[in-house]
Amino acid sequence: MRLKLAPLAFAACVAINLLVLPAAPAHAQIRLPALGEAESDQFSISDEKKLGAQIMREIRQDPDVVDDPVLSDYLDSIFRPLYRAAIDRGNISPEMQEAFGWEPFLVRDRSFNAFALPGGYIGVNLGLIAASGTRDEMASVLGHELSHITQRHIARSMVANKNQSVVTLAAMLLGLLVASRAGGGGDAPVAVIASGQAAMATGQLTFSRSMESEADRFGLDVMTDAGFSPTGMAAMFERLDAANQLNDSNQYPWLRSHPLTIERLAEARLRARQVAPPDPRTSHLTEHALMRARARALMDTSDPALRRMQAQARLTSPITDAERLGVLYGGALASIESRDFASADAMITGALQLLAKHADEAAAQARGSLEAAPTAASGASPTAGAAASVVPIEPVVARDFALLRVEYAVAKRSAPEIVAAVAALGNERSRPIMMARAQAAVGRAAARDSSATGALRAETEELQTWVAEHPRDAFAWALLAQCAEPIGMKLRAIRAEAEAHAAKGDLLGAIDRLHAGERLTRTARTDFVEASIIDSRLRELEAERRALGRDLHDAEHP
Repeated sequence: MRLKLAPLAFAACVAINLLVLPAAPAHAQIRLPALGEAESDQFSISDEKKLGAQIMREIRQDPDVVDDPVLSDYLDSIFRPLYRAAIDRGNISPEMQEAFGWEPFLVRDRSFNAFALPGGYIGVNLGLIAASGTRDEMASVLGHELSHITQRHIARSMVANKNQSVVTLAAMLLGLLVASRAGGGGDAPVAVIASGQAAMATGQLTFSRSMESEADRFGLDVMTDAGFSPTGMAAMFERLDAANQLNDSNQYPWLRSHPLTIERLAEARLRARQVAPPDPRTSHLTEHALMRARARALMDTSDPALRRMQAQARLTSPITDAERLGVLYGGALASIESRDFASADAMITGALQLLAKHADEAAAQARGSLEAAPTAASGASPTAGAAASVVPIEPVVARDFALLRVEYAVAKRSAPEIVAAVAALGNERSRPIMMARAQAAVGRAAARDSSATGALRAETEELQTWVAEHPRDAFAWALLAQCAEPIGMKLRAIRAEAEAHAAKGDLLGAIDRLHAGERLTRTARTDFVEASIIDSRLRELEAERRALGRDLHDAEHP
């Protein structure tokens, strides 16, 4: 039985709370709005940081947590401006900025949901991306959840409900302890945790109406300052209101945990009317269409779902260029997953031709505008052709199709096509590009390309530099192991595997791999530097495991 991530997270929020709350907690010094300081004084920023870290240690090991470099990069491109705007507005104190993780993460779940966790973490279901209409709608949800964190609503809710349902909390705590001892497997801990779900949904971490209103208000301000249109929040609320009226059939848990009221809808609509409509030239419509399709392809890989996406891509119904590119992107992804490479190639080629046609039309319009400028200046009306608008397609869309071509070539295991696809990526050094290059090198090795060694060595060094700056990037560590192993760098591969486990919170798995590295150093000539690092990391992780064991013992024997 697989844990459903959002309920587990909410259970962990309360259950792990019993582990970490000190007898005499320090008082947090942080600027809060009208709701006041008193409710959060008993749960300090340090407490919340520790709680969030423990929850994420459990969550990162769940197979439904998705690290897709392309989609994660898109999510981060929305979250980072919101985070910076919250800092600029003074919503995030220097202490919170330093202590919290401030990290959004993706969850493979088809329901329309996002949820805030202690310590600056925000879970986003793939279903939210798949169902949202625009980037601004996504920003409205993320801004709202970010505001729950910046205004410390989680801490306030915990303190306010600390005396409620002690039996339920103890049952969920027992479930988490059993799950952690068993490595998270088995149905028994799931059943224990699930026994408290109804109480959780109705009381323990349900934000009050005043907190919801405050998160709306702060979220609107933050998303507007970050450059998003507040029309996104109004559009999102209208979408949720329609779902509520139609009976959402359990597909909109965000609607139930954030119930709409007439006041919330009215305020969002009023704010939307007070600003100019969004400029389609800056709205990233095409990029969002691609990411919606990617979310759909990742969240449901069943044959019927993949066939539907392929069928949509083969239709020739009249739709906008943005919609057409999104449909082709989704159809190509579905075809790759189905190993229907002929269809995938045709859809990617069709999309690239559409991009080229659109670029030609935009260039022609630009030339027409320049030619019409003197006429317009003299008082004459510009021509109808000059007045027509070709909405530009964001440059990132071409990049995303280039990355899709790499995915296609790697899945097909065609070394010549992999080499050509990588060459088309250019010199950009974003995370999606770097990870694609590494995956391409591994793909060439899997395709038995005799010239793959050079690419593997180059990507091993690139990834080593990357993880030195981003040590919590489990995906990059895992790729580093895959690149290092085929070229005989076995000790580095073992250490990278260990670091991938550690970054996901799996300390036992990390320690096991480091012990394997230690054994290798005793039986073969190895790199002294790597051996020294393994020895040092082993001591660090074993000390961390002992500290967690002491926390667990203290919780069981207060």
